[in-house]
Amino acid sequence: MRALLAALSVLSLASAAGASVAHAASNRLTSPEAVCARIGTDDALRPLSPSLVGPATQAFGYTGVTAAEVEHMTVFRCMDGAVLMCSWGANLACGKAETSPTLPSAANWCEGNQNAASIPAYVTGHDTIYRWSCHDGNAVASNPAPLDARGFFQSYWVPAQ
Repeated sequence: MRALLAALSVLSLASAAGASVAHAASNRLTSPEAVCARIGTDDALRPLSPSLVGPATQAFGYTGVTAAEVEHMTVFRCMDGAVLMCSWGANLACGKAETSPTLPSAANWCEGNQNAASIPAYVTGHDTIYRWSCHDGNAVASNPAPLDARGFFQSYWVPAQ
């Protein structure tokens, strides 16, 4: 009886391991292009696939950067069936943009900086579409950055070629 239970345990583990390996292999074989063709459009930011390292390196002008670093600092998403890529950076927000014309943090900052020509990004965040300044102690939003149809910064996202 013990031998039978041990054999069933081994078969069960082997089956689960095989299914896991097969699932992982099928995920690796699904290209970003195939994913986006199937999905069409969504706002999910996905890790960069090794197949996009070359296009990302070229699109963002990476030099002296390893493939692993390119994968780490670049994401992709799907829009209208196409693959779009974005490179995270100190000042670049790949997520959806903040479109609110009022920011409590900016208003608070302006209380102590009545007529500041600009409000630093550490106060406003890097995801706001506006340039912020203070006028008579009030936060003023101006010059909104262009967004794509899904609400992402248009200039940060490039098509995978």
